[in-house]
Amino acid sequence: MGVVTKALILIAMVACLTSVAYAISGQATLYSPPYAPSKCFGSKDQGVMVAKAHGALFEYGRACGWKYRVHCISGTNKAIRDACTGKTVDVTIVDRCEACSANVLELSQEAFATIARPALGRVNVEYEQI
Repeated sequence: MGVVTKALILIAMVACLTSVAYAISGQATLYSPPYAPSKCFGSKDQGVMVAKAHGALFEYGRACGWKYRVHCISGTNKAIRDACTGKTVDVTIVDRCEACSANVLELSQEAFATIARPALGRVNVEYEQI
């Protein structure tokens, strides 16, 4: 194996480890429409793939418009084996979740349904800023 090939493999490995290191473990809950007005965008519609951030992440509106990739890892009840769909969803922060504790994102019902069974209402997730 050539030096260039080894270097590319090493760079790819570091890139993979870096993205894992920045993933945040937490939970996602579900919220229903209407999604506007929002604290970030007022009455301007941002679509349906949106989320509300917990207070520390929202940081007085600094997170407005930030995008996160969210992946369901399990149901909060480990006995439910088919809680997650296996898909990821990209959401835009549009508001602050007033009742959320640290590391909780409140996803629109459409975003939540992309990654998990909506009837569950809360799942364990990993998310990272994209």
